Amino acid sequence: MKLTVVGGGSTYTPELIDGFARLRAQLPIEELWLVDPDPERLRLVGGISERMFRAAGHPGRIVITSDLVAGVADADAVLVQLRIGGQDARRGDETWPHECGCIGQETTGPGGFAKALRTVPVVLRVADAVRRHAKPDAWIVDFTNPVGIVTRALLSEGHRAVGLCNVAIGFQRAFAGMLGVAPAAVQLGHVGLNHLTWERHAWVRDADGLQSDALPQLLRERGPELAAHVELEPGLIDLLGMLPSYYLRYYYAHDIVLREQQGEPTRADVVQQVERELLDVYADPSVDTKPPQLERRGGAYYSEAAVDLISSLASDRGDVQVVNLRNDGILPFLPDDHVIEVPATVDARGVRALPVEPLPADVAGLVSHVAGYERLALDAAIHGGRDRVRRAMLAHPLVQQYDRAERLTDLLIAENREHLAWA
Repeated sequence: MKLTVVGGGSTYTPELIDGFARLRAQLPIEELWLVDPDPERLRLVGGISERMFRAAGHPGRIVITSDLVAGVADADAVLVQLRIGGQDARRGDETWPHECGCIGQETTGPGGFAKALRTVPVVLRVADAVRRHAKPDAWIVDFTNPVGIVTRALLSEGHRAVGLCNVAIGFQRAFAGMLGVAPAAVQLGHVGLNHLTWERHAWVRDADGLQSDALPQLLRERGPELAAHVELEPGLIDLLGMLPSYYLRYYYAHDIVLREQQGEPTRADVVQQVERELLDVYADPSVDTKPPQLERRGGAYYSEAAVDLISSLASDRGDVQVVNLRNDGILPFLPDDHVIEVPATVDARGVRALPVEPLPADVAGLVSHVAGYERLALDAAIHGGRDRVRRAMLAHPLVQQYDRAERLTDLLIAENREHLAWA
């Protein structure tokens, strides 16, 4: 297998390398190509990646390149993890919305919209190179945020793509730890859109293969702990009877989060400091294992999720994983071509969503609202234009006021002009 990571110069890549090395029996990589336009980052990340493979006894070959075509040529799978504009653009996403009383976040709200506008055109250019130069049946695995919008952009252009997020696997690991079972024994009742999801069930298989839903017990016995895990009020969890992801905090506790953000360093500032430390570590030729500082970088369990997904797509395992894929009637109140995040069967034929029981009215309403925004956001990302941006901005449930949408649109364009070809 030739596997290519576009955005391979990310300081997070050694987390992937660690997973690829540990789980090499599951995913036999012969060549791993890291593609990135930053030659210095690529040199440092490629160096520690090579050392990690050798220290783990992995026989695969690691190749670094800034040539996208060479990187994806004859690839079996291409993993896309991009951050257009880097942490500087992220800092903007996390700050300029504050001027209008909105949360600043890189995947949700006005900041997430800005990231979509910067990102979608670039990912589509990458995907075009994959279509022309990779193997005909190559998969694109998107880990680039906002995953739902980016994955829908890929699917709408006919690419063989699936979106991946680490939120679900984080919940699976947390539930398994609380229940004292192996993670593989837990199957989630995970539903929603990317970064707008709820856990409705935690099905646990016993030794006889029988399943029971452990989530009611967990909510009853470990409710305050789970509420703290997602930084929401226990009363809200009790009211919903399900566990929202951390990202629902931007909706259920918007004003609290805004006050916190205005009094703290941005996440971009924190990550930039971590990245400086990591690059210094990566430059040390004696380091050949994943450094502990990487835990502060974010993206827990991403490597396990990526290995599980790619290996299942390359084989006929037919296991169940949470992915981002076409709706196709699973949530009947959304268009078929919208992208949802739910459990799906994964095998060599692709991904097929499992049935989902009807959502409560309040959850379905919020999902519908955000989905409407996402469709307008993708239209703006592909076609450009201030009016399209204004319309999508106004449609977001965290904006919803015309004067606020006008001001946010001006701020977004001013902050991102160098990344917007039409601006």
